[in-house]
Amino acid sequence: MAVGQLPRQKSNLLPLLLPLSFSSLNFTSSFSSISVPNGDFLKKAKRVMSLFKLCSSMKDLKQIHAHVLKAGFDHDLFVMGKIVEFCAVREDTDYSVSVFDSMENPDGFLWNTMIRGFGMTSEPEKAIGLFKRMQEKGELADNFTFAFLLKVSGQLGSDKLGKQIHSSALKHGLDSHVFVRNTLVHMYGIFGQIENAIQLFDEIPSPDLVAWNAILDCHVYCRKFKEALDLFLRMVQSGTKPDDATFVATLSACSSLGELDFGRWVHSYIDNTGFGNIISVSNSLVHMYAKCGAVEEAHKTFNRMKEKNLVSWNTMILAFATHGHVSEALALFSKMLETKLERPDGLTFLSVLCACSHGGMVDEGRRYFDIMSQKYHIKPTMKHYGCMVDMLGRAGLVEEAYHLIGSMPMEGNAIVWRTLLAACRVHGNVELGEKVREQLSMVEPDHSSDFVLLANMYASVGQWNEAIILRKTMRDKRVQKPEPGNSFIGKSS
Repeated sequence: MAVGQLPRQKSNLLPLLLPLSFSSLNFTSSFSSISVPNGDFLKKAKRVMSLFKLCSSMKDLKQIHAHVLKAGFDHDLFVMGKIVEFCAVREDTDYSVSVFDSMENPDGFLWNTMIRGFGMTSEPEKAIGLFKRMQEKGELADNFTFAFLLKVSGQLGSDKLGKQIHSSALKHGLDSHVFVRNTLVHMYGIFGQIENAIQLFDEIPSPDLVAWNAILDCHVYCRKFKEALDLFLRMVQSGTKPDDATFVATLSACSSLGELDFGRWVHSYIDNTGFGNIISVSNSLVHMYAKCGAVEEAHKTFNRMKEKNLVSWNTMILAFATHGHVSEALALFSKMLETKLERPDGLTFLSVLCACSHGGMVDEGRRYFDIMSQKYHIKPTMKHYGCMVDMLGRAGLVEEAYHLIGSMPMEGNAIVWRTLLAACRVHGNVELGEKVREQLSMVEPDHSSDFVLLANMYASVGQWNEAIILRKTMRDKRVQKPEPGNSFIGKSS
């Protein structure tokens, strides 16, 4: 890993970095042999290092740490760095902090390992506090330090902090380093500051693959999909060979634009490079074809996959469901359960419920909703309840849908109430529609569609006075209809 490439200081084990074979080493016997009083130092050192290859849990690590202390290697920065690094990867920050704080003069590698470790936890802001400590101790930050800190800034969503770190990297003359520059591009993309990201990218004399992927991701994240496809073409023309991450980002842009022809061209490119066997790329292809309306091509791609994961199954089931292929969606779900290779999750059931809703299969929808929680212990989310309300509403069971919303463990949001209001309008249930409109007024007051739906409902049953009064109220409150949106989809043939 890149962190391991940092120059180390004060270690007595640098000669031991040459490849060593310890395949015949017994874990238990290795511990006991370390503490032999007359053992040779070099032999003891090799034994210590070999133990880390056998370490697979924090329990193992704590045993190793105990024997490291007995063997007298507790002041060796390389050995202690291995302990800290293992804790950081395992996200056991408490233990790594206790080991780190026990060391008198940790080197740059250890400081960076700790900063990186905190960045991987649920409290990445602690990495910033550690950086301040590092500065107070007089330890110089390097390219890895700034790369980790910029990543943390992106995680925290703090552009102010990110710009401060950027400024500090400039002062240290490290802003042009490949790791730092690529992380800067990615960070500004996360902040939605695409102009800054583009400027930093354009200043790179010869962008590497990581840089191209970073700027591609920025454009996709900032919904600059057309520009992302142009970048992909520029990248290919520059002679840089794409990898799986490139294809995933590019196919995502194709999906969002509905650019089926471009997506097909990318697919042929993938087939010629051998990346089609990578699951993430195949999943992106299935998703792209589905979003562009080419369900048959999505299914063919899915069937050709040598390996499938849960995302593969979910993507294809949802593709069938959203395009009205109800029986195919439910058959594929049954096949997934039969294989027993993947356990369904919340998204799987969301796709299945969507299929039931589109197919008007109320009894099946109720059964799957119950199976989800009772057999697979998946707690329904607002989206699952929304699917159920939509399914019941389409079938005219608006009263049942109303009671279902009332039984939810969370407060109903505007979307679920508006779904029911639309169903009340379709089925002419004015009385319930008025109740639902009252609920909506508390969740999201003065939304134009709510006024329109209820007014149309009054009109559909001949209650013209109520419809006129409601539309007048809408005008008096100056409730405006939202601006119309635009959509585009590529040709399917």
